[in-house]
Amino acid sequence: MDRKRANVIKDYIIITFGLLLYALGWVMFLIPAEITGGGISGVGAVLYFATKIPVSLTYLSVNVILVFIAIKILGANFGVKTIYSILVLSLFFALFQNVLKNPIVNDIFLSAVLGGMACGVGIGIVFSRGGSTGGTDIFALIINKYRNISPGRIILYCDVIIIASSYFVFHSAEKLVYGYVSMWVVAYALDSFLSGANRSAQMFIISKEYEKIANFINHEAIRGVTLLEGKGWYTRENTKIIMSVVRKKETSQIFRKIREIDPDAFITMGSVMGVYGKGFDKLKM
Repeated sequence: MDRKRANVIKDYIIITFGLLLYALGWVMFLIPAEITGGGISGVGAVLYFATKIPVSLTYLSVNVILVFIAIKILGANFGVKTIYSILVLSLFFALFQNVLKNPIVNDIFLSAVLGGMACGVGIGIVFSRGGSTGGTDIFALIINKYRNISPGRIILYCDVIIIASSYFVFHSAEKLVYGYVSMWVVAYALDSFLSGANRSAQMFIISKEYEKIANFINHEAIRGVTLLEGKGWYTRENTKIIMSVVRKKETSQIFRKIREIDPDAFITMGSVMGVYGKGFDKLKM
């Protein structure tokens, strides 16, 4: 099996896990507590509370139309993953909704928070692999493709009306508030997950073995390296300074290699707010 095919299979396995987490957030916490969240899942929940139509049926029907928009604007590859996500998530809703009818926890507020966290992280996992759970996620990814607006914030605005519609079913301001709590938690969890996954660090490394360290970062960590000229003020000796920007998740590998090459290397590392260019994020204006 070639590397490209292995990466595709890995993407779909991770997307499936994210979809499972998202579905469990709904069927374990939100639906049993009669809390309405956002997205097409929220529309499905409102209809379920009002008419007992299964969430899976509403979710699948609405997304069949929306997926064509994703294919046209975001590309065929996105469309394939979206179709897969819609089918799998519809299956998860159909399998688990009738099994998990009673709330896992008796506290409605806790159900809103836990359900929102599970849904937010689940969506984040799916987004990180180029997929979508359909519905308002499609609009969020379309706008995020061209503008630096967080997907969580876009989804937040889209979902306000969906959750507000639950008032006509329950006629309860309390239920409405809990719906907005879950919506906020989803947005916060989504943004936290995505920003954490893409967080970058700028490293400055001073070492006599700068060539070996630079070669490792360049050829094995597959990150760019800039070699700067420096001079120690105390020793008055000329020195080389390695500067590189990497993902936070890659730093442990680099640290282990530096310790192996030169345990006495001097290293500074700082978080950076955004990195744009080859190997990182595209500049969107």
